[in-house]
Amino acid sequence: MASLNELLEPIANQFRNLGIPAPIVHWGHPLMMAIVVLVMGSFVGWVGWRGRLVADKDAAIKSRADQRKLAPWMFLFLSLGYTGGVLSLGMQHQAITESPHFWTGSIVLVLLALNAVISMSSFGGNRPSMRTVHAYLGSTALCILFLHAVLGLKLGLSI
Repeated sequence: MASLNELLEPIANQFRNLGIPAPIVHWGHPLMMAIVVLVMGSFVGWVGWRGRLVADKDAAIKSRADQRKLAPWMFLFLSLGYTGGVLSLGMQHQAITESPHFWTGSIVLVLLALNAVISMSSFGGNRPSMRTVHAYLGSTALCILFLHAVLGLKLGLSI
């Protein structure tokens, strides 16, 4: 079976031939993803917990609505960033699946996809236990994203 690098090499080669400056190929993904994680991720996590914990009913409803609007966009940007990061590694001739950064990114996307399924199921019929699972699963994903950033910085400085 072909490795991920071998499968993506034709695409990586096409992007390599575009003449994108090396600093953009190397640091573009980390910069863009830092913005998504720090700004969107922090906000989505904050309003999610605020919607659960705030005593004011109207504020809770607004927080839940804000999270409902922004979380799908965050997932989309993280998915696109994941794709860009994988291609960036391929463009730099790095072994993709040997990086813990790749695996933490993969885990985060799986966790957030599970969270999306929970949300789209109306929390299993609006069960409080499913809302709790959703909150902690999302929080776990955000914590892993911060570990992911540390691993990404280590990776970026090593290549």
